[in-house]
Amino acid sequence: MTDRYETSGNPEGQFQPCSKERVLLNKLDITDPDIMDDVELVLLGELQTALLDEVEADQRITVNDLCNWHRDWLGQVYVWAGEFRSVNMQKGEFPFAAVTQIPKLMSEFDSNYLSRFTPCDGMDETRLTEALANCHVELIIIHPFREGNGRLARVLATVMALQAGAPLLDFTYLTENEAHYISAIHHGHAGDYGPMKRVFSEVLRVSRNVAQ
Repeated sequence: MTDRYETSGNPEGQFQPCSKERVLLNKLDITDPDIMDDVELVLLGELQTALLDEVEADQRITVNDLCNWHRDWLGQVYVWAGEFRSVNMQKGEFPFAAVTQIPKLMSEFDSNYLSRFTPCDGMDETRLTEALANCHVELIIIHPFREGNGRLARVLATVMALQAGAPLLDFTYLTENEAHYISAIHHGHAGDYGPMKRVFSEVLRVSRNVAQ
């Protein structure tokens, strides 16, 4: 996705000097967006590897876990890692949850979705796709962090799938069918999780083929 997030009047909206407003203010003084992408990707891989060893199949995932995962991933890069964002954001014409609503919405996400759908051990594929679709849509719509929400949502989905005995998720389908994926998010925002269930059915199918 190439759209810029829109922010104003808050330190989280500051960009690294000499980055031509292409890189957020960071601890590493990185100004090149390609270098930042590489750094974040390496750190994300390290986070996911650590979680595969740490998270148990029967462990309920919580919002506190998500905050800790975000901090473990990006804490070396951004001072606000692991904290709910304090700037309003939108992608294109789609506004994410207002800052003032994030604590309440994340509390509801914990009690209505994470508590309901995790742990995922023992789930069949129908139940798992429901769990993945619901949790993914709701987390993306809230967009609780300044950066990395989509990638953290994929990490959450990967952990949930592994709890259910599915293979490591391959998200190639999402990147190759971006318009379909975005449409599924909008449908989910309107209360229809069916399109996102179909997305994750394809993700699981591709992942099983890759694992063979």
